[in-house]
Amino acid sequence: MFVKILLIIIFIAIAVGVGIYTRRAASRDVDGFILGGRNVGPWLSAFAYGTAYFSAVVFIGYAGQFGWKYGMAATWAGIGNAVIGSLLAWWVLGPRTREVTQRLKASTMPEFFGKRYQSKGLRIASAAIIFVFLIPYTASVYNGLSRLFTMAFGVPYEWCVIGMAVVTCIYVVLGGYMATVVNDFLQGIVMLVGITAVIIAVLQTQGGLSEAVVQLSQIQAPGTEQLGAFTSFLGPDFLNLMGVVILTSLGTWGLPQMVQKFYAIKSGPAIKQGAIISTVFAFVIAGGSYFLGGFGQLFGDQIAYAANGTPVYDSIIPTMLSNLPDFLIGLVIVLVLSASMSTLSSLVLTSSSVLTLDLIKGNIVKDMNEKKQIVWIRALLVVFVAISALIAVFQYQSSVTWIAQLMGISWGALAGAFLGPMLWGLYSKRISKAAVWASFIVGVGLTTVNMIMGFVGTPLIASPINAGAIAMILSIIIVPVVSLFTRAVPFEVNPPSPESGTDRELYAEIEAMPDAKASTRREIVAGANVEEIELLDQEQDEKKRE
Repeated sequence: MFVKILLIIIFIAIAVGVGIYTRRAASRDVDGFILGGRNVGPWLSAFAYGTAYFSAVVFIGYAGQFGWKYGMAATWAGIGNAVIGSLLAWWVLGPRTREVTQRLKASTMPEFFGKRYQSKGLRIASAAIIFVFLIPYTASVYNGLSRLFTMAFGVPYEWCVIGMAVVTCIYVVLGGYMATVVNDFLQGIVMLVGITAVIIAVLQTQGGLSEAVVQLSQIQAPGTEQLGAFTSFLGPDFLNLMGVVILTSLGTWGLPQMVQKFYAIKSGPAIKQGAIISTVFAFVIAGGSYFLGGFGQLFGDQIAYAANGTPVYDSIIPTMLSNLPDFLIGLVIVLVLSASMSTLSSLVLTSSSVLTLDLIKGNIVKDMNEKKQIVWIRALLVVFVAISALIAVFQYQSSVTWIAQLMGISWGALAGAFLGPMLWGLYSKRISKAAVWASFIVGVGLTTVNMIMGFVGTPLIASPINAGAIAMILSIIIVPVVSLFTRAVPFEVNPPSPESGTDRELYAEIEAMPDAKASTRREIVAGANVEEIELLDQEQDEKKRE
């Protein structure tokens, strides 16, 4: 017990310490607080992307539920997360997102929609959608973590929620985006080490990998008479598994807390480097989590079951870990704490900045300078964390839904509304305002109607996961189709140049200078020698004073 508590104390101390260390840079301006001044390097950006991607929702909720249903084939979800959700997202969205948001001076996704499609209504509507539908996902982050704490310490659920909320509030309110990404990097390292150690340890309890696979192959999957379905290449239900892959992989392309990572990265080369780093991270974390969950059937006699005989999916992974040594359990707790708090910090920072900049500023509060904006964002960070914590406790006590369902509702509505307008808005100049509204209505409408019908009777689509996946695909199709019959919003779509947005700003300054030093400055920019650039700036200032 002492080891577990010590690891938690060290983790919390580091997280708060990072917030204190980065607080000065976060207080300079809004761009610094929510985007780190658009100057975040590839390693920090890649780890921030990965740790925001994977939380207790994946490790406890999805890995347990889909590992139980699909066996080792659930690993396909992890592979999809790495290839589609990370590598392709960085390649396809990264450079253009950095280019266009820099050009439009957009700091949030609603601001991008408002300026790209020249519509204040779209900006306000997208901000409202983000605020409403990020709450279920945030609540699910608390839930998964707290189940592990209950297993390890016997601490009441409510105290787990309060503790996590307080620590997250402290370091995000103090240090903003930079505190988040620095903590994400440190937490990501813990996650990489932890998932590797846990997989090895759990399989050893079953006699090693080979023996575990043999045992799993002897378990009969529902709906089939043949053995070996849980160890087969495609699993017992590949079509429904594909719904999981689409939701969890393609969904990141339309989630504001994920896409916003591309706003903050500092250069073109950094995007290429970040793509590789984030892909490797996803392979290890997501692939490892689903691979581990694939052996959940071996613990069928130990997990909890509902009154109707259905497995309590959220109990599967904690049950698999319950017999590990204290040090490993402590490592797992820090692992999931890292994943959950990094995701939570990203969610609350996104929500509070969107609410401040896209709903309150200019609509409710007309005169809001930089300092006031930061104060509002910080205050709303606290409010949003409190609201999501209350919902998490209510959901736990009333057993409204499972973790995976909560995530499916959130991801389906957000990505179903935003994926098409974001993707096509970066690549096509023929997209209309009506097409964006159509995507918003279909994405939110399909997900919400399906959820309501599920509560009162029979849903349109039995699985909220599949409903979310369908909403995303429809978004990609609807936007160009509706644009064919409606007037496009004029916008110049230029492919991003090899240089970063920051470098292009410097080039523009150089071109505007009649000084003979301009050619020298251009060479320095190409070599990224910032110290020499600053030295030349000082020389320019001295000449002006003379």
